[in-house]
Amino acid sequence: MVVESHMQDIADARTQTAATIRPTVPALEAMLHEPFPVLDHGFIRVIDYMGDDSAIVQAARVSYGRGTRRVQEDEGLIRYLMRHRHTTPFEMCEIKFHVKLPIFVARQWIRHRTASVNEYSARYSILDREFYIPSPENLAAQATTNRQGRGEVLDGEEAAEVLHLLRSDAESCYAHYASMLNEGDAADPGRRGLARELARMNLTLNTYTQWYWKTNLHNLFHFLSLRADSHAQYEIRVYAEIMLRMTEAWVPIACAAFRDYRLGAVTLSAQMVEVVKRMLAGEAVTAETSGLNRREWAEFAAHFQTG
Repeated sequence: MVVESHMQDIADARTQTAATIRPTVPALEAMLHEPFPVLDHGFIRVIDYMGDDSAIVQAARVSYGRGTRRVQEDEGLIRYLMRHRHTTPFEMCEIKFHVKLPIFVARQWIRHRTASVNEYSARYSILDREFYIPSPENLAAQATTNRQGRGEVLDGEEAAEVLHLLRSDAESCYAHYASMLNEGDAADPGRRGLARELARMNLTLNTYTQWYWKTNLHNLFHFLSLRADSHAQYEIRVYAEIMLRMTEAWVPIACAAFRDYRLGAVTLSAQMVEVVKRMLAGEAVTAETSGLNRREWAEFAAHFQTG
């Protein structure tokens, strides 16, 4: 959800245009400033960008000049760069997002230390009364085989109780936060109120924050390879999936190469490659004869399961 004041800012931004001689991408231009809703109150939108597929090619061919290359040659070069992990040409493209997200998602996101980030200041301003409450299908128990994953979905009275606790705790903490601040229509002139930088400590981690997040394409691809993966936590994956769609609009050739060589690819260790060679030679390799440990064999086998 986007609050009314932000909606006006977005509408104003989308009406402003400027002539430029730099390369632009019509598909991404159509998305500029448009908020894409995420979760129950979050959103993500593109604020600005620099470069396109041709900028990657230009950087890679800086010693040779533009020449008379064809689109097919550009595509082949970009795929070569992605395949052989030549990363610096992808750093020539940059993009800036405006993201509204729950604090606990932001703390996971910030682990990607390769972006410039400016977050909404709760020392200066008052946070909105908005909290993330999971939908019932995303309310799950702890996984039994993964210490940082989810298992079966909760249901019945247990699910209802969890949702009640999440909502009531967030509401109560925010009410106390507002009371400590002693600001607004209900402010008591006889109280000074607690400093904002201190009052914020009482808020729950499902409270929404906002930031501007600017990164280059190489680091964006790294972020997406981890967070758009099916094993990523749902609450950050839904942001990454929308960012992937935006990236496809921005640099379609590079994004197609990324899907082929990163997102849809697997990495095999040297030992796993030897196992593949033995199998291709007709040997019936088993977990016991593979030379891999139990977890490695399970991961190796999972890559090639069908059905």
